[in-house]
Amino acid sequence: MNYPVIAEHILAAVQGTWWSRRRRRDDVPQLPPGAVHVFRVGGNYRTFPEGMVFDPTHPDVLDASSVSLVDTRARLVEVERTLPSVSEADNFTVRAAFTCQVTDPTVIARQGIIDVTVPLRAYLMGDGDLPRVSAGHRVEEVNAVRTQVSHRLTAYSAIVPPRVAGMSVEFVSAEVHASDDLRDWEQKLRDERRSWELQRGQRDFETQDALRIAELLSQGSDHVDAFGIARNEIDVTEAAARIHRATVEESGRRHEERTSDRAHAQARETAEAQMRRDTVLTLLRQMGGSEYVDYHQVLEQVLRETGGQAAPGVGPAAGAPRMVGAGPERPGHGTTGRDGTRDPRAGFVKDEDDLVD
Repeated sequence: MNYPVIAEHILAAVQGTWWSRRRRRDDVPQLPPGAVHVFRVGGNYRTFPEGMVFDPTHPDVLDASSVSLVDTRARLVEVERTLPSVSEADNFTVRAAFTCQVTDPTVIARQGIIDVTVPLRAYLMGDGDLPRVSAGHRVEEVNAVRTQVSHRLTAYSAIVPPRVAGMSVEFVSAEVHASDDLRDWEQKLRDERRSWELQRGQRDFETQDALRIAELLSQGSDHVDAFGIARNEIDVTEAAARIHRATVEESGRRHEERTSDRAHAQARETAEAQMRRDTVLTLLRQMGGSEYVDYHQVLEQVLRETGGQAAPGVGPAAGAPRMVGAGPERPGHGTTGRDGTRDPRAGFVKDEDDLVD
């Protein structure tokens, strides 16, 4: 760090010429803003008057053996010192800040202070009790160490203020930092945590979008189309054509459903008719094994079995004569028995062969 002395240069002796006895110096370096020339003349250091236009024929300039460029502006200078922790593998770094400004450029040039951090670091190392502040803490407890070190250096600078000849120096503040390994580790944890929070936020946003889209879809395609049209993502003509196609397809589907329902009803009626025919045939088969058959009672039973409707081909036709009527008594088939009482079997056909007679 080139502060406060920016540069130092050796100057050669200036000789006069035979055609002019007036001498001038041309090897003085150009002065940067905020700095002054300090010439060494003999054993003395003399500052060229500040604010005055540089005169290469000035006696101090001509007789100088060297020149120093001294920065006179106020600067903030930082100095570091290492402090121990509980672990031998880790330590703290104290960074103390001081404000510095040159008050006497000649003194600075005489001492040749090229880097002011050297005397300031020596001043910071002069506090022998400072390491005790951090020795009982782990590197993770850097916040606690920072507070104690700041209090310690504030008190130290008040009792033993920093001094650099030719300059005004004041203690400003102190910062404590952990080791680079711990800082890298904390930065890695921070980055991982931020990445995880970012992913969680993205998943939350995706979930909210999914719920919103599901709610939108549950309200029907018309609402979805209207939402797309409002966001200029769906063309009105395209949406109308799609709605028309959907209407036509819905009409065709309903027509197919009605046709299917009619076919199903017809098949069910056909099955019921077949079931009634099977019932009649079953009854007829059962009657074939009976000795006495009352066809009126059979017809009533058939009607009950078929739900009060005559099966196709079963039952007397309108105006048709009855199949069984009153006729002459046949032997053994009278209405009275041998003992003169009424035969309970009167009016019944004994078997199917009697129907033929």
